[in-house]
Amino acid sequence: MAHSTNGRGKIKRCAENAKPERISLYDEVTAKIIAQLEEGRFPWVQPWASDVAAAIGGELAPGLPRNALTARCYSGVNILILWGAAVDRGYPSQSWLTFKQALDAGGCIRKGEQGTTVVYADRFTPEAEKEKARETGEDPKSIAFLKRFTVFNVSQCEGLRPGLAAEPAPLPEQQIVPVAEEVIAASGVDFRIGGDKAFYMPSLNVVQVPPQPAFYEQVNYYRTCLHELTHATGHASRLGRDLKNCFGSKDYAREELIAEMGSAFLCAALGIVPTVRHADYIGSWLEVLREDNRAIFRAAGAASKAAEWLLSRHREAQGAVAGREELGKAVEPERKAA
Repeated sequence: MAHSTNGRGKIKRCAENAKPERISLYDEVTAKIIAQLEEGRFPWVQPWASDVAAAIGGELAPGLPRNALTARCYSGVNILILWGAAVDRGYPSQSWLTFKQALDAGGCIRKGEQGTTVVYADRFTPEAEKEKARETGEDPKSIAFLKRFTVFNVSQCEGLRPGLAAEPAPLPEQQIVPVAEEVIAASGVDFRIGGDKAFYMPSLNVVQVPPQPAFYEQVNYYRTCLHELTHATGHASRLGRDLKNCFGSKDYAREELIAEMGSAFLCAALGIVPTVRHADYIGSWLEVLREDNRAIFRAAGAASKAAEWLLSRHREAQGAVAGREELGKAVEPERKAA
């Protein structure tokens, strides 16, 4: 029986051919995350923490994984994949390149080095769906796809030109971390300090955390603040996640997973190195991941969006402050002249 040669037939065959690839990618990444959780290892805990550094025999630079050529940070599940690869193989850097980018940067991948697979998710709209939409006036249906590509840590390369994306320096250990305080203030979230419990209350749209001295290691205060602020980004006035979930439910576990990773991504972006992690929900997380091979992709994507929402408001606030300072410098000479 001959294959159809029309556009719809081609799209159907392409979708059928792509399906095993998509499934294998989702399954492959989810299985690795599940294995790490079963071992008691949290894939979203920054891998430069002291216990991990000792395990790999050195210090891994802080921060989010980034492309060494463009300086753009990776997001979503790719953060977990690249952090995991750095720990497993003992890479000292958070910077990565594709094979071609290493050549563009004047170097090459050392012979025998093994790359790390990261993923790219997007959607496309088949021509048949566009045609159908034009005829019916309805919105065309798009098809999700997942592609894989390979990157190499800069420590796997040689001959790279100087001046690629520099590793950020960690913040000095201190009780008050100004940049974290700025992020909290810039969020605009009603943020209250007091009591002996940390929580976000969607009905009142309020975050409350205990005072910093209540924490055994005071830097963990910020990890908790950023965890609860990640929850707060789900409010309808912000990113609009469904926060009406009962304690102990799968939806509750999914939201806790988002908040855990959101806090970790924010700590990494700000150079904060906390020492605690929430293990309370590990059983429910495993249950969610085992029954849905896309759950970790969705949660990591939502965590990245939440972190970026908070960081973008911090950048806007810093830009406004800089603008006022420049205006003040310009006005001052006029006052003196007057």
